[in-house]
Amino acid sequence: MTDHLPRADGARVLADLHALRAIGPYKTGVHKPTLSEAHLDSLRWLVQRLPDAGLAGEIDGIGNVISTSAKAGPKLLAGSHLESQNHAGWLDGPLGVVYALEAARVLNGDAATRGAVEVAAWCDEEGHFGHFLGSRSYVGAVSDAEIDAACDRSDGRTMREALARAGLAGRPRVQAERGRHIGYLEAHIEQGETLESSGLKIGIVTSIVGIWQYRIAFTGEQNHAGTTRMAVRRDAGLALARFCVDIDDRFPAACGPRTVWTTGRITLDPGAPSIIPGAAEMLFQIRDDDPAVIARLEDLLRSMAAEVDRQGRCRVAVERIRTGAPARMDASFQDAIEAASAALAQGKSLRMPSGAGHDAQTLATIMPSGMLFVPSIGGISHHWTENTADADIVTGAEVFVEACRRLLAR
Repeated sequence: MTDHLPRADGARVLADLHALRAIGPYKTGVHKPTLSEAHLDSLRWLVQRLPDAGLAGEIDGIGNVISTSAKAGPKLLAGSHLESQNHAGWLDGPLGVVYALEAARVLNGDAATRGAVEVAAWCDEEGHFGHFLGSRSYVGAVSDAEIDAACDRSDGRTMREALARAGLAGRPRVQAERGRHIGYLEAHIEQGETLESSGLKIGIVTSIVGIWQYRIAFTGEQNHAGTTRMAVRRDAGLALARFCVDIDDRFPAACGPRTVWTTGRITLDPGAPSIIPGAAEMLFQIRDDDPAVIARLEDLLRSMAAEVDRQGRCRVAVERIRTGAPARMDASFQDAIEAASAALAQGKSLRMPSGAGHDAQTLATIMPSGMLFVPSIGGISHHWTENTADADIVTGAEVFVEACRRLLAR
């Protein structure tokens, strides 16, 4: 039983989340692109509340907030991110930051709790300028040259310009002090419907998928749409469309049980109704937690491109532009979440992989890491209708705080 142990204040957690929701509101969600004023105001909101949790911290030179505690004993790092996708949901990211803040408020001032929770808010988890730039900077995996080259995917501004406008130019980027933390714990909405449809309250993440992204370029011949006979056309757009269908026909025989793939953007050049496209490009992504599956699918993708090349009408080039190694979550962190769920969520938990990428997979490269999910209503995320029931938010906070306590007590 945990009746005598420090517990999360559910009303305070909900109030914090709604306070963040009021910064950069959009319909029932938020619009907080990385380093926008709404994002920066959210970071400032967090910094102002750190002292009440026995923590000190400020926004660093890449837009992270990484706090520290002077309390003796083991330290557990916890957090998530505060920026959003464009015109998206209010819980994707802030839930994990507020849970971490609540754990710090509850446990750092409790004399019976060994050590302290230190809170982090990572910049650009949503990839406006790159991918996981904040957490990757913290683990030492982002060079100055990468920051120099980073541009906002929506408006083209450079990250250096955005940092300067935010008043962060010249500030140092905080990097991990190896050995300081016993590990990292992150909470997040599930962004799927598994928990809700199964009547469960807590997801215990076992692994986080790797994400591989490709630019696939098709080169044909631009020509007049009215005078060029169908039999002689070299239509790059048509070749791309057929390639997309071919992927859906052939990938299922080579994929794993949880593999997913997505064509997220298609562009045609010159993109006019009376001109046959001479060039076409697609951005394509594969996700799985097994590198062998990814390697097999990449080989298939390249062999399919070679087949199109041999047909002679259009040339195809496959360029890998992003790799993200999958990450296994630490077994002892999974056990701590499960024990906390048994005590505070009637054991309504499930061990499950994450189909979305998270900062925890970056932190897992340097320390033991774990993740906790709460249900998403209708499985909706990356949209302004994203939501989670208040009762599920409160239960998740209680389980998160208890899991932190158990991890510090080991």
